[in-house]
Amino acid sequence: MFNLAIDSKLRGCDLVNLRVRDVSHGNQILPRAMVVQRKTQRPVQFELTEPTCTTVAAWIVKAGLKPEQYLFPSRVAKSPHVSTRQYARIVHQWIAAAGLDTSAYGTHTMRRTKATLIYKRTKNLRAVQLLLGHTKLESTVRYLGIEVDDALEISEQTEI
Repeated sequence: MFNLAIDSKLRGCDLVNLRVRDVSHGNQILPRAMVVQRKTQRPVQFELTEPTCTTVAAWIVKAGLKPEQYLFPSRVAKSPHVSTRQYARIVHQWIAAAGLDTSAYGTHTMRRTKATLIYKRTKNLRAVQLLLGHTKLESTVRYLGIEVDDALEISEQTEI
């Protein structure tokens, strides 16, 4: 779940709603997947790194999951998949286990991590916008916490 949360850059509600068929074809984990985001109703693509493919494949086998099943099924009978609240609890456990301040990080940290790394390496704001599924560049600027003037300068220098 951790690897997939980082790689996918999905909101918690979209991550817990993934089905096995969203990230696999037969016994093969897809290196690239696409889902429609719940909040925006827009499709967003993401790549799965080799470590993520390996851990997701192992999880599917260990849990005995079928293509139509949720990737992270709930242990509670009335819920088909892990709830966003349970996901938040899991993330808090990861943060605490890493010795970090649990009040400074949360589920959205998982979404923002790879986007921030991509931006820092490439300075390509448009690419990050597409990866996050934002409709407005300004939203991506606010999301990454960068200055508007810097963002505009960078976007003018970036060819699409």
